[in-house]
Amino acid sequence: MRCVLTDEQLLKLLHDDVPFGDLTTELLLTADKPVQITFAARQDMTVCCVEEAARLFELCGATSELLVSSGHSVTKGSVLLKATGHTDALFAVWKVTQILVEWASGVASATRALVDAAGSVPVACTRKQTPGTKALSVKAVKAGGGVIHRLGLSESILLFAEHRQFLAETPAAILQRLKTQAPEHRRVVEVHDLDDARLWAKAGAEVLQMDKFSLEDVRACAAFCRENQLPVILAAAGGVNAKNAADYVAAGAGLLVTSAPYHAEPKDVQVIFS
Repeated sequence: MRCVLTDEQLLKLLHDDVPFGDLTTELLLTADKPVQITFAARQDMTVCCVEEAARLFELCGATSELLVSSGHSVTKGSVLLKATGHTDALFAVWKVTQILVEWASGVASATRALVDAAGSVPVACTRKQTPGTKALSVKAVKAGGGVIHRLGLSESILLFAEHRQFLAETPAAILQRLKTQAPEHRRVVEVHDLDDARLWAKAGAEVLQMDKFSLEDVRACAAFCRENQLPVILAAAGGVNAKNAADYVAAGAGLLVTSAPYHAEPKDVQVIFS
């Protein structure tokens, strides 16, 4: 996968951690001594952001070698990348890149677990990323096999109850207005109970985002749509995780919407100097 941060953004990450040099390394080690750093997986994981790590080493004058790219699943002990350079460069970049790969691989691995549990049903991650991490979070989700639910407000339609409280038209009229004004966009409606879901399904919604629905209500809504021949996609959202993903799919969900991977525990990356 390509690097999603610019050189300027990568150097800013480094500057945040090493604004005025690395005092310990400067006091104790010879700056121009050539050394090698190796990143290896301490546990099974889906790897992410090794490209960014390799690039930051290069920006500091080192040479780097990628042994695996983002999106690949590896087993414990697998070597991810190597870099060779002077001690001052490698020690400065060490922790910034280790933390980046550990965090992003945690998100990617959690996404992969959900994708595996969901089978043929897509897993879509929301825009509820930690502020400032959108580019990296999106890459991590894609590395784990997920798709992005919404990158932001500009490119998709999602009709919330908060919108609807200010609209006087009928559900069918609202959906028709959206279809007329933005015919290339799917009309997605968030619903909060079974009656609401039935109402908007009959009105012509193309996707129902079912917020915090129980499995029983997802199953009932799926049956209602089948009985009435309504070609609506049921998107289970809120509380979806790797443990219950298969249950929501079995209940009739055609899409799983989740923010869970963003809160995943980072994976553990071993760093070896030689």
